[in-house]
Amino acid sequence: MISSLVQASAVLPLAIPSPAEGVWYLGPVPIRGYALAIILGIVIAIWIGEKRWVARGGRPGDVQDLAVWAVPFGIVGARLYHVITDRGLYFGEGRDPVSALYVWQGGLGIWGGVALGALGVVIGAKVKGIRLLPILDAMAPGVLVGQAIGRWGNWFNQELFGGPTDLPWALRVSDETARAAGFDAGTTFHPTFLYEFVWNLAAFALVIYLDRRLRLGHGRVVALYVMTYTAGRGWIENLRIDPVELDDVGGLRLNVWVSIVCFVLAALFFVWQGRRRPGREEQVYVTGREPVDEASRDVDDTPETEPATGPAEDPVEDPGSTGVQRTDDTR
Repeated sequence: MISSLVQASAVLPLAIPSPAEGVWYLGPVPIRGYALAIILGIVIAIWIGEKRWVARGGRPGDVQDLAVWAVPFGIVGARLYHVITDRGLYFGEGRDPVSALYVWQGGLGIWGGVALGALGVVIGAKVKGIRLLPILDAMAPGVLVGQAIGRWGNWFNQELFGGPTDLPWALRVSDETARAAGFDAGTTFHPTFLYEFVWNLAAFALVIYLDRRLRLGHGRVVALYVMTYTAGRGWIENLRIDPVELDDVGGLRLNVWVSIVCFVLAALFFVWQGRRRPGREEQVYVTGREPVDEASRDVDDTPETEPATGPAEDPVEDPGSTGVQRTDDTR
């Protein structure tokens, strides 16, 4: 029995299988694994951000309100970055520019998503009277978890994997996908989606630990988020074999350069802000726009008891009194 298992494992090496299908149909409605991963990641990121915001003195529901701005902005930004950096997939001879709108087919650039998503937070915070750096510090760690979960969308779409490998955790894709990537059928690849999933969760744990231990504030949690994410994205990006525009800039892929630049800028900001404003903010709302506690407002709005305005009651006379008020004790 054991020998047969050993022989089978030699013939069928260990590998992570890819889903046979990435789309399921509920009647005429397509349910896409890629979309489910992105949506789940967004929901969990909002949930984590909400809990952290309340713990920092914020009002429950604020993060959900800001997500109404951040999520649409982020999706548009992520798609724009992907289309711009991979424009050869959508424009030119034999290409269909309309397909650039097909977000469900995959292709979201995290850099554009974070940039425009942050712009959405800026707008929402301005509307609600929330200080920007505290809310960004509250939301940033959850974004790492959201990105980790969202990466499983690449697994459903069989895309953005790394170069060939025979490691036990290698990714097995369909024969058509392997041939389209320029390799023989049966070739296994680095599961870069899995590497980024594990890295982002580890980065989340590190950011949470340092935030609690050092009481980070004034945007330093955001800087730490950028540093931890880009440190992993840099080496993971170098494993990928999917072609992109400007694929070789000084010997490195474009996204590797973006990771390096973002890491350096975030590190400089982290040090500079730590010397300038150590510690954490006490006030998370713009002065004069703090939320009013409903319970205290109910108490404050209760009218004070007014003195009686009716006729005064007649004084009680002593028995035998003549009704004349005595002013002395003369007898």
